Amino acid sequence: MTAQRQETKGWRRTIALIGLVLNLILWAGGARPVGAATTERIVVNRFTGLAIGGIDPVAYFTDARAVPGEPEFELAQGGVIWRFRNADNRAYFSADPDIYSPQFGGYDPVDVARGVAFAGNPQFWLIFESRLYLFGHEQSRTAFAAAPAKFLPEALQRWPQIRETLAD
Repeated sequence: MTAQRQETKGWRRTIALIGLVLNLILWAGGARPVGAATTERIVVNRFTGLAIGGIDPVAYFTDARAVPGEPEFELAQGGVIWRFRNADNRAYFSADPDIYSPQFGGYDPVDVARGVAFAGNPQFWLIFESRLYLFGHEQSRTAFAAAPAKFLPEALQRWPQIRETLAD
């Protein structure tokens, strides 16, 4: 093998190794919402300590969209910090957190039905029968919306067992 071919072969190995490392990083990081903890009973951003990424849970009901909460309208409830866009939303949540909190602690109900705790993404959500559900993927939301009766009974049955494996 000539010196030129040996040099070219060495670069190819280096480029292939870099590509492999980048693919592993992208693959490992792409499946989960950024910074979401999957060991807590309520989905919390592990860097900020905010429930559902700091999104106002009441705004899903009042504005029909994900609205970031403001630091001046925070509430400690259920061991986590919730943020709201205004004082009224904070008061509504405080009066009835079971209504406004995401079901299954913010974990994807499709995955909960499979027996897995997978953190929901606040951007993939659905209100069904006056309850908020967060989903890990858009495909999960689509599947759930098409047949909630297929997923909810199984998720409700499995949630207590999954919940016990999660930290308070």
